[in-house]
Amino acid sequence: MKQSLSVAVFAVLLSASPFVRAQQSEIAQNKSKDSVLLQEEENGTITVSNIKIDGQLMALETHEDGKFKLRDLEEAWRYDSLWLKELHSNADLFSDMLLEVQNDSELEEAFEVDLPTDTLKARLARMNEKTPFNITYNSSLESVIKSFLTRRRDLMQRMITASQFYFPLFEQELDNQNIPLEIKYLAIVESALNPKARSRVGAKGLWQFMYSTGKMYGLDVSSYVDERHDPIMATKAASKYLSRLYDIFGDWDLALAAYNSGPGNVNKAIRRSGGYENYWNIRPFLPRETAGYLPAFLATMYIFEYAEEHGLQYKKADRPYFETDTVHVKNLITFDQISKLVDIGTEELEMLNPAYKLNIIPKVEGKNYALRLPIAKIGKFVSNEEEIYAYAKKELDSLEKPLPNMVTAEDQIRYRVKSGDYLGKIAEQYGVGVSQIKSWNGLRSNNLRVGQRLTIYPRKPYIAQKTSKSSNSGTTVAGGSKIHTVQSGDSLWTISKKYPGVSIENLREWNGISGNNLKPGTKLKLCDCSS
Repeated sequence: MKQSLSVAVFAVLLSASPFVRAQQSEIAQNKSKDSVLLQEEENGTITVSNIKIDGQLMALETHEDGKFKLRDLEEAWRYDSLWLKELHSNADLFSDMLLEVQNDSELEEAFEVDLPTDTLKARLARMNEKTPFNITYNSSLESVIKSFLTRRRDLMQRMITASQFYFPLFEQELDNQNIPLEIKYLAIVESALNPKARSRVGAKGLWQFMYSTGKMYGLDVSSYVDERHDPIMATKAASKYLSRLYDIFGDWDLALAAYNSGPGNVNKAIRRSGGYENYWNIRPFLPRETAGYLPAFLATMYIFEYAEEHGLQYKKADRPYFETDTVHVKNLITFDQISKLVDIGTEELEMLNPAYKLNIIPKVEGKNYALRLPIAKIGKFVSNEEEIYAYAKKELDSLEKPLPNMVTAEDQIRYRVKSGDYLGKIAEQYGVGVSQIKSWNGLRSNNLRVGQRLTIYPRKPYIAQKTSKSSNSGTTVAGGSKIHTVQSGDSLWTISKKYPGVSIENLREWNGISGNNLKPGTKLKLCDCSS
């Protein structure tokens, strides 16, 4: 990949251009500050909209068809679009790759492919000389390679094509972390190069991070953003995680196995094997998916190394690949607005910016969010940045419905055990395992007591709920606790719905209620006032 041009080259204030100075002068002379000025040109009518932000008038130029015309300083640059069709099609390939990895380790089916065993042995030996992985011939690996070359031939061809977009990005981040560049093939095994991939257990993105592991390595998850889907951020996190696993095991094969199933399962396999530490020796004792994991990785590496020998080509799309660059976004803006202002399809924006869950780039204090665009579009965005933000703000202010509130999922919570709770129920609520809760809290049994506090690291986003500050029938009492005065028609269910975080079981426990009958006028506690 060529060195990306710095966006600083384009950071020229639009107010310095003759066009804007002329328009601002005409606006200042107009008596009506809220009017829309019309200016005739040879190629049709141009509308200049008055937008006043912080006392300054902002001007955006549009054509008769309603499209915005933002002038870039480098209008001679023309780049074709991304391979959207090729990259979007990878979504269906994720399940195919997952099925291949989970296949029985010993494939009995005979595959017709021109690959003599002696030739394969020689090629694997050459690969072993230039990689830190232990690549040696065995019949299981041969079966997987031949399966990829026959049953999954189309998948591998598509991966070779799509890799031309992702691999330069991977290699840069892997090199920064001093990770073997061959790790880039792992993203094919994990997600079939689909940044939106999601497994049945909730792992997401190109590198299939679970929620808690992603948070451990700095990946932000909120109502707007999931950085597990961001190619660069997720690759950085995967590099750090793999580096840590290599520090533990001192072997890249075992590090990959631990990446898939966790260090604990690898350690168990080592013990059950009698102390062996070579992947192929402990493989029979690993989970089924992990047993197929490294062979799939090595088979992918082989096919990329010897693609031409097997008739697989680095197919060029009809439109050539172009470079992209990023700009830090200073104010909240939507994909629809960017699409309209910079003249780029929302589908392309989604492909370039997969981390934004609602097609909205938020503004959050202490956070820097970036927008990735083709270089030709970056110039237009930066050169007209203030005007773009002004337009976006004016449009958003006029919306009837408010945008979603920014809520960040907590990476650690303190859970208070309630009546009726048990470890399996709590584990399901937060997407974790019973054994994990026991480990985090030093529990020797499954027994819990009401009021017990548990530390939990949720695997799926948990949004902390806050009790309502006010209610028609809620009254603050001494000690900061709250009560609810039962009204005619109230039930435990309707009362619990009025106060987020308060359940029917809570009301029964806190008020000594065994049945469902409530008398109007009864005062119910809305908290455990003794804690």
